[in-house]
Amino acid sequence: MNQADNAWVLVSSALVLLMTPGLAMFYGGMTRSKNVLSTMMHSFFVMGLASIIWLFYGFSLSFAPDAWGGFIGGLNYIGLNGIGSDLFPDLVDPTKTMTIPGTTFMIFQCMFAIITPALISGAFAERMKFSAFAIFMFLWITIVYCPVAHWVWGPGGWLSGMGAMDFAGGTVVHINAGIAALACVFVLGNRKGYGTTPMIPHNLTLTLLGAGLLWFGWFGFNAGSALSASEGAAMAFVVTHMATAAAALSWIIMEWIIKGKPTTLGIASGAIAGLVAITPAAGFVGPISSVIIGLIAGAICYFAVLAKHTLGYDDALDVVGVHCVGGIWGAIATGLFASKAINAAGSDGLFFGNPGQLWTQIVAVLVTMVYSFVVTMIILYIIKAIVGIRVSEEDEFVGCDTSEHGETAYNI
Repeated sequence: MNQADNAWVLVSSALVLLMTPGLAMFYGGMTRSKNVLSTMMHSFFVMGLASIIWLFYGFSLSFAPDAWGGFIGGLNYIGLNGIGSDLFPDLVDPTKTMTIPGTTFMIFQCMFAIITPALISGAFAERMKFSAFAIFMFLWITIVYCPVAHWVWGPGGWLSGMGAMDFAGGTVVHINAGIAALACVFVLGNRKGYGTTPMIPHNLTLTLLGAGLLWFGWFGFNAGSALSASEGAAMAFVVTHMATAAAALSWIIMEWIIKGKPTTLGIASGAIAGLVAITPAAGFVGPISSVIIGLIAGAICYFAVLAKHTLGYDDALDVVGVHCVGGIWGAIATGLFASKAINAAGSDGLFFGNPGQLWTQIVAVLVTMVYSFVVTMIILYIIKAIVGIRVSEEDEFVGCDTSEHGETAYNI
């Protein structure tokens, strides 16, 4: 075991866990005051649920040796059987090992399994029954997240075998969650009054604090995915920061030009868009490429968020516009800007002489979108038929804090 590598990945695990309370704050501030607790509750509930799933079978389905044609891992690690202080097998070459124990790799990946489903909750904020939410999260983690994680990252995963590159989760996390969010919006429908009643964020101070925690924690997300305290981790750290800074600026520039004023919500959303877009590329691109990725991410995600009003769908907290669109751009950008000069274990992208990598990235994006969208729709319609999925119109008017949890955030 390399003690420095082990320490870095453990610290990164804590940083990634911090992102989920950060997400709760980011989302909570964007809702109306009568729904802030219910919105934040979604993220905290998933911290508990996903962790237990991961321990009993989620890690095994995602990272055990392949059990079925590159689709899903086996049951080798059920209940963390065999996961201890021994070095974990290398995901690409199982005859080799990582420099960290299985327990460290397992808990690091657990944090990804937590935040991915939590991201989805922003799309249906203010209108989903908590009972339906709990069932949905259980099923989605099991039959959507775990298979996709295995395809891309697991030993024998079919997208990994095809050469798809996703350093820290552009496909597994952001496209997967973002397109599932769109399915949720279609099934649940719009909030009452959407398009006619102002639905203004009630506490942008909370949202900015959440965005700051997400930016901070994302260094663990991306640089931690190097799985070592190495030059690769340092470069991932640098490009993560630069892409985020560029995207935050490009978002508010677009906003300033089109709306006439730069906003705090805009700069926070732009930063998240940059973080999303650089995630799949973080271990494969250099600083200048990262700035280009960030600049484009801020602009296209801004217009994607505006498009929801034109198209008439109620993605309450902009999950589709930021995470799905940003993730798609990041995955494609990896196929453009990746360079073996940055990471010899990766591949060159189109701009470095390898057009085939771009096609591979596009295939990975499309397959993930189709699978996640279709299976999410099926899950939602089953839940809708059995227990119902949406709060009553009266409960929605009162607010989910009171109707679903019997609490209020502000007693003034």
